[in-house]
Amino acid sequence: MAIVQTDYLIIGAGIVGLTFALNLKSFFPRDKIVIIDKEADIGFHASGRNSGVLHAGFYYHPDSLKAKFTRDGNLELKNYCEKKGLKINNCGKVVVAKNEEELEILYELKKRGDINSVEIYVITEKELSEIEPMAKTYKYALWSPNTSVVDPLEILSSFKKDLTNLEVEFYFNTPYIKRVGTHIIKAGKYFFEYKYLINCAGLYADKVAKDFGLGENYVLIPFKGVYLEHSEKDPFIKTNIYPVPNLKTPFLGVHFTIKVDGIIKIGPTAMLCFWRENYKGMERFNFKEFIEVLGNFIPLAIKNKLVREVAFTELKKWYKEYLKKEASKMVKYFPMDKFNRWGKSGIRAQLIDRRTFEFVNDFVIEENEESIHILNAVSPGFTASLPFTRYVIEKYLLKKWR
Repeated sequence: MAIVQTDYLIIGAGIVGLTFALNLKSFFPRDKIVIIDKEADIGFHASGRNSGVLHAGFYYHPDSLKAKFTRDGNLELKNYCEKKGLKINNCGKVVVAKNEEELEILYELKKRGDINSVEIYVITEKELSEIEPMAKTYKYALWSPNTSVVDPLEILSSFKKDLTNLEVEFYFNTPYIKRVGTHIIKAGKYFFEYKYLINCAGLYADKVAKDFGLGENYVLIPFKGVYLEHSEKDPFIKTNIYPVPNLKTPFLGVHFTIKVDGIIKIGPTAMLCFWRENYKGMERFNFKEFIEVLGNFIPLAIKNKLVREVAFTELKKWYKEYLKKEASKMVKYFPMDKFNRWGKSGIRAQLIDRRTFEFVNDFVIEENEESIHILNAVSPGFTASLPFTRYVIEKYLLKKWR
């Protein structure tokens, strides 16, 4: 088998792998960087199937890494789209409440946004009607002017072009197989020798990490997100509309998103996947993963009441009428007969802490002398990717070369 030598070897050509390479080139412009991926091109999984929402950064607890990087990532990706002439819908977002209890969560989101230095406003029903006439709320709502929507694959393709111009090498159809020894792995038909390896393998990041003796406290459980799309362009709303979320879960509830092409979608679901790439029907069925997923999810559901409640609620979302009914609660007019097609599904690589049987709601990074492993690039990983990967380089790599 051929041997490929490189300074930095990145596993995974999603948003985290690509931005990691871009930031590495800014720190180490002369070093050789190789990106490998098991698929035929970039963005086959979570990044390319992302909702495209650039989050503003007010949902996240101020102590979290997500809070640190979402606001800055939002601005960086917006500036990048404008510089490159990429599509972007600067539509903003409103978060609406149903009752007094949800108002308390609304004020908590406002508080988090203020601490995170995010532009966010509590608005009255009258002010809401001026921003988004179709939205309805109980007394107050939140207005986030900096939430936007992009085309994820367009951004990934532009990053790939930038990296190719910087002489970063891509090896597609090259799945990670195993760690052969210190500073060497086998992937596809190659052996790769490296000074440093960065694991950005998304749905399989935990598997790769365990090959390096890391990630032992965590296991990944996949959840499928699918949106129900409007059959045509019908601008009956002009702003993304979200419900007040349950802050105990990593999911944001059924909401309205206006894509860059003007199509409105509602969702997503957050259904348990029975294998890691369980996008549609029996495609990519993997019996071993089927057993693993059930073996990991069942104890989680037994130990964690919230997980059982989420699973039950999400099961109902496969019924289109239920999904539409949930969305209709947030607007004054809803064309029930127009939302009749499922969009492209995506799978969320949700990390679970084996010690507590709880969802891990923040980025998780583990390292050893030869590698860094991004175990949980959880939402809003797309939005936060540029400052997040820069942080990882500064915290974990620069210290090694000082």
